Amino acid sequence: MTAIITDEIQQMKSMIHNFVEKEVEPLAQKIEDDDAIPEHLVDKAKELGLFGMSIPEEYGGIGLGAVGKAIVLEQLGRTHNGFVSLISAHTGIGSTGLVRLASDDLKKRYLPDMAAGKKIAAFALSEPQAGSDATNLGTRAEKKGDYWVVNGTKHFITNGPVADVFTVFALTDKDKGAKGGITAFLIEKDFPGLIIGKKDKKMGLRGSYTSQVIFEDCIVPDENVIGEVGMGYMSALTILGEGRVGLAARAVGSCDKLIELAAKYSKERVQFGKTIASNQGIQWMLADMATETEAARALTMKAAVMIDEGKKVIKEASMAKLFASDVFNRVADKALQIHGGIGYIAEYPVERFYRDARITKIYEGTNEIQRLIISRRILEEN
Repeated sequence: MTAIITDEIQQMKSMIHNFVEKEVEPLAQKIEDDDAIPEHLVDKAKELGLFGMSIPEEYGGIGLGAVGKAIVLEQLGRTHNGFVSLISAHTGIGSTGLVRLASDDLKKRYLPDMAAGKKIAAFALSEPQAGSDATNLGTRAEKKGDYWVVNGTKHFITNGPVADVFTVFALTDKDKGAKGGITAFLIEKDFPGLIIGKKDKKMGLRGSYTSQVIFEDCIVPDENVIGEVGMGYMSALTILGEGRVGLAARAVGSCDKLIELAAKYSKERVQFGKTIASNQGIQWMLADMATETEAARALTMKAAVMIDEGKKVIKEASMAKLFASDVFNRVADKALQIHGGIGYIAEYPVERFYRDARITKIYEGTNEIQRLIISRRILEEN
C-alpha cells in the first residue's frame, strides 16, 4: 500500500509545520505554565482550517482523507500535546460519528459550525464503571414521544469543559446490551439536564481539559440520534478505530521532535573533553529512537491508506495506536536520558513530552485492550 501525497497535502504540511514552529512552539512553555492555550493560537488554527480538516467541503471543512489528516497531525504532534489534543479530539472522535453516520439534517445543522471552530466537539463514552469495558454503560436513554431522556455520568471527557456538542453513548435496551441496545446521540451543552463537572487535575496535557459530563433527565430530540437506534456500540468502534490512527500520527510527530532535540543536545553537550554524540551508547539510543519511529510511521500510514480505500481497519488501527504510543514513551525516555539532569527540569520541553507521552498508552483504548483486539482478529482470520 502506498500513500498518495498530493501537492495540496504537501502544501498544507508545510503550512502547518511553519505555524507550529513559528507560532505555537514559542508559546509552548506559556501553555504549560498557564494551563491554558492563548486564544489567538486557537483563532489561528481556525483560520488555517484545522478544526474542519476531517469535515467534508460541502459542510465548510477541508475534507482531508485519513492520509492527509495523519500528515497534518504528525506536524501538530511536534509541539505542545495539550494544544494538539484540543484540535484532535474535536476533529477525530468528536466529529467522526457525525461525518460517517449522521443524517443529512444533523450534518447540515452542526458540521458547518464545527468546521469553523464555532462549536467545539467532544466524545463521551467512558464512565466510572465503563472504561476498557465500554459495553458496561450505566448511562441510560429512555424514549418519550419525540424525544429521549438521558441519565448518567461520563468521565475523563476530553474537551468536556469547553465543548459545545457531545457524541454521547447510552443504553437504550438493557436486554440487548452492546448487541443492539446502545445508541449514539448528539447532545448540545445547553440541552436541559446536561451538567459539566469540574476540570480534572492531570499529570500532563496542560491546556487540554477533561471533566465529567453529567446527565440528569437531559432532554434530547429524537432527530439527534446518530445513525440507527441500537447501533451505537458499532458506531463507537468505527469512531475509535479512526481516532486511534490519528493518535498514532500525533505520537510519531512527537517522536520526530524528540529525536531532533536529543540529537542537537548530544552535539552540544561536552563531557570528558568530547561531545556526548561521539559516544556509542548515545549513538545507539538515537538509532533505536529513529528506527522505531519510522516503523510506527509505516504502521500508521498503512492504516490511514486502508481507511481511504474504504477497508476495515480494526486490527491495523489498534496496531498503529499500540506501537506508536509505546514507541513515543520509549523515545521520550531515551531523549530524557540523553539530556541527563537538565532533561528533568520543567523548563525544558523533553520533561513535558515525557509526561504527556504516558496518557497515549491509556486513552482511546488502553494498550492492553489493543492487544486483545489484535489477537482476536488474528484468531478470526486464521
